[in-house]
Amino acid sequence: MGSTILPDLATEILVPLAAVVGMAFALLQYVFVSKIKMSPEEVTGKNGGPTDYLIEEEEGLNDHNVVAKCAEIQNAISEGATSFLFTEYKYVTMFMGVFAVVIFLFLGSVEGFSTKPQPCTYNKDKYCKPALATAIFSTISFLLGAVTSLISGFLGMKIATYANARTTLEARKGVGKAFIVAFRSGAVMGFLLAANGLLVLYIAINLFKIYYGDDWEGLFEAITGYGLGGSSMALFGRVGGGIYTKAADVGADLVGKVERNIPEDDPRNPAVIADNVGDNVGDIAGMGSDLFGSYAESSCAALVVASISSFGIDHDLTGMMFPLLISSMGIIVCLITTLFATDFFEIKEVESIEPGLKNQLIISTVLMTVGIAIVSWVALPSSFTIFNFGVQKTVKNWELFFCVAVGLWAGLVIGFITEYYTSNAYSPVQDVADSCRTGAATNVIFGLALGYKSVIIPIFAIAVSIFVSFSLAAMYGIAVSALGMLSTIATGLAIDAYGPISDNAGGIAEMAGMSHRIRERTDALDSAGNTTAAIGKGFAIGSAALVSLALFGAFVSRAAITTVDVLTPKVFIGLIVGAMLPYWFSAMTMKSVGRAALEMVEEVRRQFNTIPGLMEGTAKPDYATCVKISTDASIKEMMPPGALVILTPLIVGFFFGVETLSGVLAGSLVSGVQVAISASNTGGAWDNAKKYIEAGASEHARTLGPKGSDPHKAAVIGDTIGDPLKDTSGPSLNILIKLMAVESLVFAPFFATHGGILFKYL
Repeated sequence: MGSTILPDLATEILVPLAAVVGMAFALLQYVFVSKIKMSPEEVTGKNGGPTDYLIEEEEGLNDHNVVAKCAEIQNAISEGATSFLFTEYKYVTMFMGVFAVVIFLFLGSVEGFSTKPQPCTYNKDKYCKPALATAIFSTISFLLGAVTSLISGFLGMKIATYANARTTLEARKGVGKAFIVAFRSGAVMGFLLAANGLLVLYIAINLFKIYYGDDWEGLFEAITGYGLGGSSMALFGRVGGGIYTKAADVGADLVGKVERNIPEDDPRNPAVIADNVGDNVGDIAGMGSDLFGSYAESSCAALVVASISSFGIDHDLTGMMFPLLISSMGIIVCLITTLFATDFFEIKEVESIEPGLKNQLIISTVLMTVGIAIVSWVALPSSFTIFNFGVQKTVKNWELFFCVAVGLWAGLVIGFITEYYTSNAYSPVQDVADSCRTGAATNVIFGLALGYKSVIIPIFAIAVSIFVSFSLAAMYGIAVSALGMLSTIATGLAIDAYGPISDNAGGIAEMAGMSHRIRERTDALDSAGNTTAAIGKGFAIGSAALVSLALFGAFVSRAAITTVDVLTPKVFIGLIVGAMLPYWFSAMTMKSVGRAALEMVEEVRRQFNTIPGLMEGTAKPDYATCVKISTDASIKEMMPPGALVILTPLIVGFFFGVETLSGVLAGSLVSGVQVAISASNTGGAWDNAKKYIEAGASEHARTLGPKGSDPHKAAVIGDTIGDPLKDTSGPSLNILIKLMAVESLVFAPFFATHGGILFKYL
């Protein structure tokens, strides 16, 4: 088959080196952000005058008071977010412990907890490690993935709450300075997560290898638990964080903006701190865990298929590590790309913000294409075989390059189509805004239509990726195609995290009583951030579709299913039930937000009605009660949707068997992707239609405004309806389709041995 240009030793050095470089770069960005001081003493020069950190632009505003107020608000947001995550993690850790025991018991029982070597699944002439070893190491890798996912989310939240007020203060120097702070902070999260995920996976593989030796099939089977751990934590992070943030957001908007006609983030609004906390726990911590889960699962799916292909059979370490080398190259490419935003080109005006962020996507995609070509050339033999449902398919290295590249470029297409349908610079969102002339009902109709229409091109992009990848390299091709889409995860996360940081910065400017000029700048940053957040969600959903299909292929291979025939009743009932699950899940999460928002609205109304001087600004609202309502509601409400996703594969696999389970996975994938894209884009479009009217940047927008006009109130109602769609149900659905697939893969040996008990006795 030929050998690789890159020696095994170089591979073993380059992968951890890239991870360490990524972490060092994240630390460097953090150092730059930390130079902006947050206490009045630190921002005063030796002679008592202000230093160049804070060049005050407004006249008559006490500089020290502004800094102190920003620091106070930042601390309140940080404490609220930390408190919520610790509470959430307390419950999630209990689940982690119980589920770890379930993994051990189910996988250990496959061979009756035998400690004797067993014939290998794909080569009966060889003996592999006992099933008990797979149970133990799968449990360990599950815990590793879960802990890494939690740490990724927590670190992201910490840097976001550290940077939000600093972004506000830098906005006084100019929009460019504020942009760099927000973007650097996002980069800290992006690089930490990408490097952390890669390094932990690499270390786990090498530690497991000490026991498994030449049994690579068993080794990479056990590693699949890493993806399961990452995604199961992401589910609770996304659902819990999404319920928290939207309960606060809906409560703050409905009472504050619609009923009381006060601005967004007005300090008189009792739900304003909870709303800003929510941006960090939902859009930062939840999103970080989500994308980490996608990365871990696509890597695991590729490694499982590779271990039973020529890479694993011939013990070709460099070829085997191809997925990790792609991720390593991604970190280096994203590092260079980030410098374009922070050092090479300076953002000087508001109009440059959105193009600057979009350029990050284009530059990283172009550079990564070259990077993939280099890795494919040096890390792959010219020809090798890939396992394809029982047979070995011969593949060339250039074919695998196209598999990764098609996923990478499909991600860019999905990103730009998402931007077209959710940015107020284009006609779809402007049409939605225009529909507000006749009230909220027409706004809702136009928004729903936009969401459904926005599904078309992303689905074609995913379909082309699947067809090309599968034709060239079977299921391994699809797994590395997903990895290609996620290869620029550090840049994607930096852009994504930038949005909530800018949103918080605007809230802090409003609460600290800074001038409208500062608020205009933070609003411009936030508006660009809204669009890039929608692009990030598009990436997450697109990659989830490819990841879950790759995991589905690995599950079918591991469960020894030769064909999945939809004409057989066992499979078809699974298919139709699986297609229903995203709707059931969405109903649960939407209603959870609704119930929590109901409680929040009543509390905000109560405070406005009973606290004398609150509307006049002479009395302070009770922020803590609103924070507690969001925390309690999200912890309580995240359990049922989580149970639905976690228990479905276990119940279907055990009672109905692997054929029905394969139908459930296919059905949930096909319907889940469509629902997720339409929900995310509908919500994003309503949000930006409201911002389009508020900004009044064009003649058309001014005819719909100003704030408080009937069209603006209709837009606020649309935005409020869209909140749970774009920030709770939509983003959580991609975890549903991935998590059920990776869970089925991990438990496949148990289902193949003991599953389908109903059909056995019927």
